[in-house]
Amino acid sequence: MEYLRLGKSGLSVSKVVLGCMSFGDPAAGTHKWSFGIDESRPYFKQAVESGVTTFDTANVYSLGASEEITGQLLREFAKRDEVVIATKVRGQMGPGPKGVGLSRAAIFTQVDASLRRLGTDYIDLYQIHRYDTAVPIEETMEALHDVVKAGKARYIGASSMWTWQFAQMQHVADQHGWTRFVSMQNQYNLLQREEEREMLPYCLDQGIGVIPWSPLARGRLTRDSGEETNRTASDGFSKILYDATADADKAIIDAVGAVATERGVPRAQVALAWMMGKKSVTAPIVGTTKPHHLTDAVAAVDLKLTADEVQRLEEHYTARPASGF
Repeated sequence: MEYLRLGKSGLSVSKVVLGCMSFGDPAAGTHKWSFGIDESRPYFKQAVESGVTTFDTANVYSLGASEEITGQLLREFAKRDEVVIATKVRGQMGPGPKGVGLSRAAIFTQVDASLRRLGTDYIDLYQIHRYDTAVPIEETMEALHDVVKAGKARYIGASSMWTWQFAQMQHVADQHGWTRFVSMQNQYNLLQREEEREMLPYCLDQGIGVIPWSPLARGRLTRDSGEETNRTASDGFSKILYDATADADKAIIDAVGAVATERGVPRAQVALAWMMGKKSVTAPIVGTTKPHHLTDAVAAVDLKLTADEVQRLEEHYTARPASGF
């Protein structure tokens, strides 16, 4: 495993981040494929033993159950000072104005709820889970700054939004001397590269760490085009993000398969190695529902693609609408 600074911040993260959306309560929320605590335990053990130190969850994942499982299992397998816990705020967690959004009231209520579920005194990276058009930016940024000053979070980050919105939020923080975002968690993979146009160059210029979600395009880059799993069959969000019938996507998926066959490695390793080779990317967030998913992610750290292989993986990409905001 390798470890890098998250952008210009002093926070060190592992080059593979374990995404914890798969761990929770299948009966809560929309993640019917999620694992309960006993099924989740081997994955946390494997991650810690593989050198993964960074774990990403969100309050809305299984309506808090993911945070509960993440907190409990990290207490079982690691020391608190040796791991980085990232979670998010914005989604609907309950009725009323304090149950959703990025208002001061909601942020203060939800950070305390996340701390209770995680069973920790502080969150290493507290991220806003998308942009909130209903709340003034000044209110959100000051509230996040106060959360940091209160010691409830060490750093703050953001997730998918338009680059101008992200730049606007950073500018407001700078104007008032408030805490800046140190990271951007956005959608980025071989099937969705629109972030290369503005967001990734902006983050690179500003020294902002990038921890992409869905680096394997919801698993589409790991299997033949058109194949579905139990997750993709029940994942309505995936159908919004990716067009299973797109010819360009099929060509990209086929290219991943060809390079993987020539290298004698699983497709996931090729797709992740491509991402890890990007200067703007700090570490992908990898979800796991099978042990080999994490094994492949860790192995990808040492897989270096040639310039010709990268060109073959990228040549079929065509412009498409940005998605996931």
